[in-house]
Amino acid sequence: MRLPLYTGLILAGGYACLTPALAADPTGDWRVADGVANIRVAQCNGSMWGAVSWEKKPGGRDENNPDVSKKNRPTLGMPTLIDMKKKPGVDQWEGQVYNAKDGQLYSATITPVGADQLEIKGCVMGFLCGGETWTRVGPPIPSSPANAMAKGGPKSTAPKAQGAPNTTGAAALPAPAAPKTAAKPGQKGAADPVGDICLLPDIAGFAH
Repeated sequence: MRLPLYTGLILAGGYACLTPALAADPTGDWRVADGVANIRVAQCNGSMWGAVSWEKKPGGRDENNPDVSKKNRPTLGMPTLIDMKKKPGVDQWEGQVYNAKDGQLYSATITPVGADQLEIKGCVMGFLCGGETWTRVGPPIPSSPANAMAKGGPKSTAPKAQGAPNTTGAAALPAPAAPKTAAKPGQKGAADPVGDICLLPDIAGFAH
């Protein structure tokens, strides 16, 4: 029996050119087989996690979740790959996958195939297994301090830089705005509403 594993992926806007990826690196943004979403995979506190980073049809809700309190949560940013640990000696990670189509969790593995494909396999009670292959649409995401402390460390208490003191009596001029820079993979920006998935509450709360 084949299990449809919807996780809703695709990095908004995509990438014109992908950074060469290591064959065994499952991090980055991946398009699900039916093309309805992208899943962003990142290493959070030693485990691989995946969350919906783009939806072909925006505004989805987790309406099939058996937990009534979660039925109205947005599917954008929703965890799909749960706490996946690397298996010793092989380029494969195992944990759980959340299937939004039926609101159920399944035992699952992810296995990179070359640099641009990721095999997802899920099973119910060790049998009735099925899966699909996802296609890379965003480059690998390097580990960062934020990934290692998903709940967020203490915020800096240093005062924000101000302009030079006004000693002339003239009207004070506002400090020049910082130049805008393009968001890197995993960073929240105008074209990337999800950002670092390790900081999403559902993942940060679980991982710590």
